[in-house]
Amino acid sequence: MNNRFFLILITSIAPLIWGSTYLVTTEFLPPDRPFTAALFRVLPAGLLLILWKREVPKLKDGIKIFLLGILNIGFFQAMLFVAAYRLPGGLAAILGSTQTLMILVLAWLIDKQQPPKTAWLAALLGIMGIALLVYSPETKFDAVGIIAALLGAVSMAVGIFFSKRCRIHLSLLSFTGWQLLFGGLILMPVVWLLEPLPSALTLANIGGYLYLGLFGTVLAYVLFFYGISKLPPAVVSSLGLLSPVSAFVLGWLFLNQGMDMKSMFGFMLALLSIFGVQHALPSSNKTIKKDSPI
Repeated sequence: MNNRFFLILITSIAPLIWGSTYLVTTEFLPPDRPFTAALFRVLPAGLLLILWKREVPKLKDGIKIFLLGILNIGFFQAMLFVAAYRLPGGLAAILGSTQTLMILVLAWLIDKQQPPKTAWLAALLGIMGIALLVYSPETKFDAVGIIAALLGAVSMAVGIFFSKRCRIHLSLLSFTGWQLLFGGLILMPVVWLLEPLPSALTLANIGGYLYLGLFGTVLAYVLFFYGISKLPPAVVSSLGLLSPVSAFVLGWLFLNQGMDMKSMFGFMLALLSIFGVQHALPSSNKTIKKDSPI
């Protein structure tokens, strides 16, 4: 099997799992507690990985991981759950699909390298595809939710971009675990100030948190950061389009959401966008300069 294809296949598992976040959040978790959901998702997962590997980063690496933990985990997860609670999943997915475009802009501005025109086109096709796939005329717009979704996309785009540039001497599991821990610690005071802990949890609530923690966080983030270490950032980000595709399929299967020709066309455009980004960018990331300070 082609090594690049295998890497893409493995990395794709993460966004496919993340596509279930909206279903689990709306159907299994306690209502109106987005920051609590984010905290319960990432902090126990980070502790589990750290206790498993028992590797401590050096101070310089620890500062980098702390900043990445904010971008990739803490701030992103908070914005993700705010959007999940306040927006229909379709609108949040459309806003999140701008992430690949943002990474191409970062590569252009910071690395001074113009991505191929086909990469820009493929990224735009992805946004169009997700819009056709999930948008509904009955969608209700919520300003806070829209801002949260866009800020989450920016945070993750910057996090992916700089995760590739950072040279950190830790195993993949420890690198993931420390980011989750720092992200969770950032969320703790937010939860303490803004949200009361649930007075009681049902079995469905516990199952939802366990699923998001073990599968949606430990497994998915390990695979995702592995992909970042091996593939160009925009290639990894483009795979994020699989998340709303997965969410749409799950909604169709379990929530009786409709599927028509428009959504099927959007589905094909999203897959075409992923394929286009993979082929427009080189097989290895050439964007890191030799004199990079990171």
